[in-house]
Amino acid sequence: MSIPRKDRGKLEQSSEGPPILTHHAECLELFPYEDWCELEDRLLGMSGTLGFDPNVQSLIRFKISGAQDCPIDKQGRILIPKTLRDFAGLDREVAVVGVGNHLQLWNKARFDADVRSTQARLSEIESAVAAMGNKE
Repeated sequence: MSIPRKDRGKLEQSSEGPPILTHHAECLELFPYEDWCELEDRLLGMSGTLGFDPNVQSLIRFKISGAQDCPIDKQGRILIPKTLRDFAGLDREVAVVGVGNHLQLWNKARFDADVRSTQARLSEIESAVAAMGNKE
């Protein structure tokens, strides 16, 4: 799969290792190597403080066990392992979505459905997020 040029730079800039690809809800996430290492450290740190919580263990297992090195070749392409392709339902049409420091790779139909769902609930979502900000 080809990664758009503008996104390739973010993934490879002064990186010590290849980007890391892993599971996320209904899609895949592609992290620059250093950002993946930070996320992995945070997850494993939760294991130390909340290690007996089964939700913490499940999240760690889900994210870390699926993580794979995903080098970008000279043509700007990545090879997505079949297990990850099947998990995310990636076929012909893939939406590459920038989300802060990483990319999400979505089955295009799933992504479109997620956007429609978000639009339908946008007022509710904005209120919930505003309430979370007020708790800080």
